[in-house]
Amino acid sequence: MKLSLNWLKEYLEITGDPNVLAERIARTSVEVEDVTQPGAGMSGVVVAKVLSVVPHPDSDHMVITQVDAGEDEPIQIVTGAPNVAEGQLVILAKHNSRIANGQKIKKGKLRGVASNGMLCALQELGFDEKVSPKDFEDGIWVFNENDDVKPGDDALVALGMDDFIFEMGITPNRADMLSMNGTAWEVGAMLDQNPTLPTVQLVENGSKATSELISATADKQLAPKYKVRMIENVTVQDSPLWLQRKLWNVGMRPINNIVDVTNYALMTFGQPMHAFDYDKLTTKQLGVRLATAGETLVTLDGEKRDLRADQDIVITDGATPIMLAGVMGGQSTEIDATSTTIVLEAANFNPRNIRSSARRHDLHSEASQRFERGIDWNATEEALDFAAQLIAELGNGQVQPGVVVATDTAKANVEVAVTLSRINHVLGLNLNVADITAIFAKLQFPAQVTDETFTVTIPSRRWDISIPADLIEEVARMYGYDNIPATLPVTTATVGKLTYKQQVIRKSRHFLESLGLNQAISYGLTTDEKAQMFTLDAMANITKLDYPMTQERTATRMSLVTGLLDDVAYNVARKQQDVALYEQGRVFYRFGDAVRPTEVEHIAGAITGKFGRDTWQGKAKEVDFYTAKGLVAAYLNQFDFVASISYQASTDFKEMHPGRTAAVLVGEQVVGFVGQVHPAVAKAFKIKATYVFELDLQLLLDLAKNDRGYQPISKFPGMSRDIAILVDENTAYAQIATVIRENGGQHLVDIDLFDVYQGDNVPTGKKSLAFTLTYQDVNKTLVEEEINAAFTNVVTALKEQLTAEIR
Repeated sequence: MKLSLNWLKEYLEITGDPNVLAERIARTSVEVEDVTQPGAGMSGVVVAKVLSVVPHPDSDHMVITQVDAGEDEPIQIVTGAPNVAEGQLVILAKHNSRIANGQKIKKGKLRGVASNGMLCALQELGFDEKVSPKDFEDGIWVFNENDDVKPGDDALVALGMDDFIFEMGITPNRADMLSMNGTAWEVGAMLDQNPTLPTVQLVENGSKATSELISATADKQLAPKYKVRMIENVTVQDSPLWLQRKLWNVGMRPINNIVDVTNYALMTFGQPMHAFDYDKLTTKQLGVRLATAGETLVTLDGEKRDLRADQDIVITDGATPIMLAGVMGGQSTEIDATSTTIVLEAANFNPRNIRSSARRHDLHSEASQRFERGIDWNATEEALDFAAQLIAELGNGQVQPGVVVATDTAKANVEVAVTLSRINHVLGLNLNVADITAIFAKLQFPAQVTDETFTVTIPSRRWDISIPADLIEEVARMYGYDNIPATLPVTTATVGKLTYKQQVIRKSRHFLESLGLNQAISYGLTTDEKAQMFTLDAMANITKLDYPMTQERTATRMSLVTGLLDDVAYNVARKQQDVALYEQGRVFYRFGDAVRPTEVEHIAGAITGKFGRDTWQGKAKEVDFYTAKGLVAAYLNQFDFVASISYQASTDFKEMHPGRTAAVLVGEQVVGFVGQVHPAVAKAFKIKATYVFELDLQLLLDLAKNDRGYQPISKFPGMSRDIAILVDENTAYAQIATVIRENGGQHLVDIDLFDVYQGDNVPTGKKSLAFTLTYQDVNKTLVEEEINAAFTNVVTALKEQLTAEIR
């Protein structure tokens, strides 16, 4: 919010450096992000009267003017302004003057005719396009004859550019400072002054009672307060300069005297209101209700809005919506130059509905900002009367007697009690009753003291205060945070360390990077389709966002693989064919009717192209299933699970290649999968053959593990036996290894597969595998008899359990 210092001075006696005041506001109330003076650096800009206008002899769009700038002789100015005319009071930048951005104006010749300055538009003085009045968008600014300016006056002062503007960062809890009245109360407390607030002297001199001309109804849940006044015989015209000056200095564009008054009341009281053209209302019956299915509304910005049933609050003319309540008015009842009878409404709408409507329609207006954060409950009718009287004065109209009240819900005064000891304990101070009483007096908070307990009645303008902690904060602010003594907290020293989960996550990243993978960080949000791909939990539901940022971020992910495939595609599209990535992060599973999903730690990887680099020792090999499986096996071996790790061919993952995918198990528990992405899915992602894995890291953390302990290295020699067997080609290595391990005896320490063969001399449907079995004892040298007995058990088990043929 922008705060005009000159406007604030109408409430309080303020002297001294504006930057000092800004710094005090920042230390006490809200952040002041910037302090600017619009006219700083400009000079020689005055009010001038156009005495004559003649065409330029060598130009079809420029004219030669003689202007009176309060000097002895007229000044000749050549201009291309399309709206310049004799008798106007305009802005003149004289010879050697400076305008916006330090631009210096010098006399010169335009098409051979001398020009001793420049007639200025507001934009040339640094006005933002958003606040410059539309009537002068394409031409110079022209003062009104009632603006109390004369030739030679300082134009920067007349336009309010000598003012200081504070850019305030209003926090949600201090919405009271979104008004001049609220800000005046706050600054007055700092300066120990009682602000002079604007008063309302309403004169009801219209021809008929308002209730005879219009009716209004409202749902108390949607609009706890809804009141209407009417003003007749109004002339719609430009606002006087004093009003326009106030509006553009706080960042609002002047429109006309009716709309400008509603904005002026908004900035004064923090109370949004809206004006309707009475003659454009067909039924003369205003209503406040929720929109119904299929209803639309063209708002003042010309956009057609599809209203959301049971969410958007609308103001209706009979059954027809004419306004998106609390957000923006409708085009059908807009005030224009022909309007003569004004219907003025002021309300207090349900903040939740207003917030929802503003977000959905992307209409974050000044009104919606205030309704969302809250407004003064008791200021609605005062602001309505203030605006009605001012419209009557500026539009030469009459206020109709009476107010039409649709709803007027009362709210009891809020009383909060806090003790002196509690205040001192929290703030670490030693204040007395008189000190606290003085602070509440500065804030204009009525307080009663009983046995050092303060019972404070909270004014309706400070709806952010409701508990003792709020009052303690008020005391701290007014006492001065800088005056509170600094103390160090008393605590015992603790040794910082990572939890087991944090240790595993950190080690996992280091280990996978040591294997040659690079870390990727993908979005947690994706499309509905991608969110459901590669999921490890088929029973989980997708979690959709009500208000997604884009169509590519509509749901939370249920797998890390899709994000990695997007990353692979990004790299491949940029000629990086060899990609090896991993990601550790959370996926989101939603079960049943739960609103919030369950967050589960996962770890995943994706590799494509070649793994490793070509060196003088050999070429890097193309990635295959065994490359990905080897990475998973190496990673899982770091955990030392009690149960054994195994891999089973699986077709349960529809996004994976049905013949090159395995489920990863620890004991009987499926903890993930590894394999090749289905060619159809790879094609959809525009990538080549890619191998991926994903593991439920949270499940890995929870599974039982062996206690790690020291195992001495045997000083006795080991013994080995080689065995070659012929088995069915569909027999998995894991099956064979399990049989050997279970029957190899206590001294079997290693199983090494050194040959796999299919071809000549091997029957069709069979394969030959050769293993080296290593035996060793840490306590003694093994003898042949022990080894032979153990080896015989292995041979027998292979024959019986796998129907293996020993070669």
